[in-house]
Amino acid sequence: MPHSVLAMDRRLAEWKVELDRVWSAHVPDYDEAIRLVQQIASASEEEMLRQAASQALPILRSAAAHVDADHATRDAARRRLGVIREVMSVLTTPQFGKRKAALRLLTPEERCREVLGLPLERRLSEVEIHRAYKLLAKRAHPDAGGNAEAFLKLSAAHDALMKERRH
Repeated sequence: MPHSVLAMDRRLAEWKVELDRVWSAHVPDYDEAIRLVQQIASASEEEMLRQAASQALPILRSAAAHVDADHATRDAARRRLGVIREVMSVLTTPQFGKRKAALRLLTPEERCREVLGLPLERRLSEVEIHRAYKLLAKRAHPDAGGNAEAFLKLSAAHDALMKERRH
């Protein structure tokens, strides 16, 4: 891993520990929270985290400015800290598998199968296609209280798949 990625991961981990410490206090130190959130808002490379931190600053300042801040202000400040914690958790949780792999675009046939709720990986018989269409068409037909656009989409998918089987 490049040095900058490791440094950012380490910084995220440090911020997460500090934020958890502020969060877990019976009465959060809002001055400490402001210092930390300002640092996150200005130094984070993650757009989502910077945005969450920037949006939290006004309510944190309001909670810190008034020692006897009302319950609603303190509650809102605590919720904003919770949002930052959630973003931090998402960013620091290890991800396994192919989550960062590029999404594959579906072929026209696969899109038709998806519309009809049919499996993508195996060959389908005309009977299977027709059965799936009939089941969905009963609910989607405009005379049965369904949506005309959805029904037309179902019909087009059915026709495309059936035409493909006949050729």
